[in-house]
Amino acid sequence: MTDRVEPQAGDPDTVSLKEPRSRAFWARRFEVPVEQVEAAVAAAGNDPAKVAAHLGKPWPYDKSGIV
Repeated sequence: MTDRVEPQAGDPDTVSLKEPRSRAFWARRFEVPVEQVEAAVAAAGNDPAKVAAHLGKPWPYDKSGIV
């Protein structure tokens, strides 16, 4: 048995900030303002695990603000 949490079904493989809807999705997913997601992507790239690490969030993160 492992403590690893699988990504939520439908989580994108990359953090894309091209569309307002995508920016809003990732801000809710990481529970941070969009500006923090944008800064994390600029610093760490668009891999969700790297963005999460930059934001100090676990990945996968099973307690996101998305319901």
